[in-house]
Amino acid sequence: MQLPAPRGPLTDRLFAELARPPHAFGPPPGNPRGDPFADPCAGPCAGPCGDPFDDEDAQLALFVCYELHYQGFDGVDDRWEWNPSVLALRERLERWFERWLARRVPRPPAPPPREVPRALAALVAADDGPSLSAYLRGRAGAGQFREFVIHRSIYQLKEADPHTWGIPRLLGRPKAALVEIQSDEYGGGRPERMHAELFRATMRGLGLDDSYGAYLGGVPGVTLAISNVMSLFGLHRHRRGALLGHLAAFEMTSSVPNRRYSHGLRRLGGDAGARRYYDEHVQADAVHEQIAAHDLCGAFAAEHPGLTGDILYGAACALALDRLFAEHLLGRWREGRTSLWRADAEVADAEVAEAEATAR
Repeated sequence: MQLPAPRGPLTDRLFAELARPPHAFGPPPGNPRGDPFADPCAGPCAGPCGDPFDDEDAQLALFVCYELHYQGFDGVDDRWEWNPSVLALRERLERWFERWLARRVPRPPAPPPREVPRALAALVAADDGPSLSAYLRGRAGAGQFREFVIHRSIYQLKEADPHTWGIPRLLGRPKAALVEIQSDEYGGGRPERMHAELFRATMRGLGLDDSYGAYLGGVPGVTLAISNVMSLFGLHRHRRGALLGHLAAFEMTSSVPNRRYSHGLRRLGGDAGARRYYDEHVQADAVHEQIAAHDLCGAFAAEHPGLTGDILYGAACALALDRLFAEHLLGRWREGRTSLWRADAEVADAEVAEAEATAR
């Protein structure tokens, strides 16, 4: 994966630093608030004090800092992963992101440990966000469906990896439950059945570039935030309860939407190979839903009763970000505009306009 084009002073300087061999960097002496690295809420990078989705620069910077722990970037030395300067910048961006999540996502009451599975189900049932899957099933044009797949590729091509950080942080029944879920996500040892590989087949069926991170430069901050919150929870041990709750919400809201995605793709002419990713999740996630709620989160809550609130908070964050993502896509499409960050991100304006006209 290549570093994308910068989106502001923060990524402009970060990418310039990453292009060099690992070294220490920081704000210029005597000018601590005039440099974008000094404080994410300072100077030209004032956006992070407000809504992260309005600050493409900071959201992309955080994503790139996290990606150093996954596949990295061509031309970026692997030793940057644990460079203290990068970690210091990441910490400041994480504090900004965490403050925004705390303001935007109400923290659900902490239930007794035995009530965690029921509380998760109630939280999911109470979510009243717009149904993106219903739109894609019955109204979306081919251009819009391709845009949706481009957005999802940012996470789906590394599907399961952020939650896998939780395995060495668990013991006993919760650990076994997470391994069971993740084993399915990774194809049970068969590379061609890995869910990331199935998604690549969907991309190829839609004429899209299926290489890892090909569309990083084409997606907006709201899409990056969905991946960033998983990495935030996964890379910090003290956030492990939120990580498990996030995974539970992810699995508990998957089967019905994936059935709709498959129906929508069939309506648009997608063949069985292109639809296999969605069809696989209809059955797999119906099983994962029960494992995640009871054997994973329920058992973890019994072992760590003080973290039940974190479990519910992680689930609430997953639902809130998914709702914002749906609002972004549907809002842009209603206006006859692309939902992507760049209008030329492999989806031609003419095709998007045609798809929108068809949907209307």
